[in-house]
Amino acid sequence: MRIQFYLMKLSAGVKYMLLATLTFALMKVFVKSLPHIPAIEIILFRSIISLIISVYLLRRQKVPFFGNNKPVLMARGVAGAIALILFFYLIQNIPLATAATLQYLAPIFTTVIGIFLVKERVHPLQWIFFGVSFAGILVIQGFDTRISVLHLIIGILTSLFMGLAYNFVRKLNVTEHPLVIILYFPLVLLPIASVWSVFIWVQPKGWDWFYLIMVGITTQIAQFFLTKSYQNAELSKVSILNYVGIIYALGFGYFLFDETFNLMTYLGMALVLLGVIFNVLLKSRKG
Repeated sequence: MRIQFYLMKLSAGVKYMLLATLTFALMKVFVKSLPHIPAIEIILFRSIISLIISVYLLRRQKVPFFGNNKPVLMARGVAGAIALILFFYLIQNIPLATAATLQYLAPIFTTVIGIFLVKERVHPLQWIFFGVSFAGILVIQGFDTRISVLHLIIGILTSLFMGLAYNFVRKLNVTEHPLVIILYFPLVLLPIASVWSVFIWVQPKGWDWFYLIMVGITTQIAQFFLTKSYQNAELSKVSILNYVGIIYALGFGYFLFDETFNLMTYLGMALVLLGVIFNVLLKSRKG
């Protein structure tokens, strides 16, 4: 009863964000449940489902498909595609919570890249917070033998391309419908994933089909909840809740995949999150 009472007091924006982070976490669980299926093949199925849903919604709302600023739309699609391919590889090869933690470096790269693409100013304190996060990454890599230097580099590149994609979205917000921006993601990914999958195809069997379909469905549901959250609350008030995802990742990793960590690895994760969260709070305060 007490939990129900607290849930009733939460704003609609907060509830939608908590549902979005939970659904994104479930998407990662479904990806990790397919270790024998190549990451690019999983992305192929995800792209097909995303394309079908996006086209349906665009037709229903009578929005022109291909937008106005096609070069930036394509650039956003390419950056997002590279980030997704790298991230799915990480999910399959390292603990779920560690992959999620490396992904949380994206806001740092979004800010740094924003200096050049959208002329964003960076407060001197933010550089200190960036340093704290990267120190956390080094601690994770140094004390968890499951994380190689290659995994670390791939994780950093994932967040780098995510940051690049987010900045392209910021440049497109004024000129493009959100559904058009989303559409370019599968438009770019489908040709790449289709050709690539031909050479490394692994035939899905049994429950594989369910997991593959759920990767696409949970992604779309999570994006819906994320959009509803931003529509119902100020960005600064709900964006910080994205980091609840690490709790989901730790829980799912422990109970479903028997993933545990030593104390120093937990410390590294905490440093990454603290650096990113302080950066978000400082930006919100400035805003």
